[in-house]
Amino acid sequence: MTAETDPWASAACTLPIAERPLRVAEFDDLFSTSVGAVHRHHATALRLDLEPSADVAAQAANLTVRETGCCSFFTFSLVATGGELRLDICVPEEHTEVLEALASRASRLAS
Repeated sequence: MTAETDPWASAACTLPIAERPLRVAEFDDLFSTSVGAVHRHHATALRLDLEPSADVAAQAANLTVRETGCCSFFTFSLVATGGELRLDICVPEEHTEVLEALASRASRLAS
C-alpha cells in the first residue's frame, strides 16, 4: 500500500510499508465491529460514534496512540460522556484527502 494506491496512506506516514496492511486491518476491525455512525463536520474533522464499552475505548485508544506515532498530523480525541463514546479525528488542511479516505472506509464498514 502506498500513497499512490491508497489515499489513506499519506506520504507523511512513517509506518513501514510492510506494516501498513496490518494497521488498515486494525482500523477495519474497529469500523466494522464498533462504529455506529460516521459524521463529517468539516473537511478537516470527522466524528465516529463508537459502541460505549471499556473494551472498545481501550481498542480505539491503543490504535490511535500508535497511529499518531507514524502519522503525527492526526489529532484523535476519544470522549466518553453520558453513556456514549465517540472518536473525533482532525487533520490539517493539507491532509484532507487522507481524512476523506478514512471517512469513506469507516462509512462503508460501519455496523
